[in-house]
Parts: sequence; structure tokens; C-alpha cells
Amino acid sequence: MPHYQAWEDFTRAAEKLYLADPMKVRVVLKYRHCDGNLCIKVTDDVACLLYRTDQAQDVKKIEKFHSQLMRLMVAKESRSAAMETD
Repeated sequence: MPHYQAWEDFTRAAEKLYLADPMKVRVVLKYRHCDGNLCIKVTDDVACLLYRTDQAQDVKKIEKFHSQLMRLMVAKESRSAAMETD
């Protein structure tokens, strides 16, 4: 399970994974208060991408990326065109 240290690398890999097969991809957000870690996991049961942070400024980035993926998952328009515009 690849654990990404760089946010840009994680978002690129997660977008690629989502665009490959949108019907199989799941996104999970998990916060552990005892550790102060926020974790986002994107998986399609074959590949699992993980990004973990304890920095407060990363929360906004994760929130924006998560909402972008959720918009794509519920949109009826072309998914690849919508991802490129954001």
C-alpha cells in the first residue's frame, strides 16, 4: 500500500485511479484524535493510495480534493472533462 509523502503526487495518482474505473473507486477519510492524524485513502480493491498528515494547513487541501471527487462521482457529465477544469 503506497503511502504518499507529497500531496501533489497523491492527488495525481488518485485522479488517475479514479478516471481508470470510476465505478470501483472508494474514498475514505479518517481522523484519529489520539494521534492528531488525518488520513485519506483512495482504493479500487486492487490499488490502495494513502496520504496521512498531522498538519492543520493540509486539512483544507484534503477537504477541497475530497469535495472535488464527490462532485465527480455524482455528476452525469463527462468525468474526465470535469476533472480537467478543476
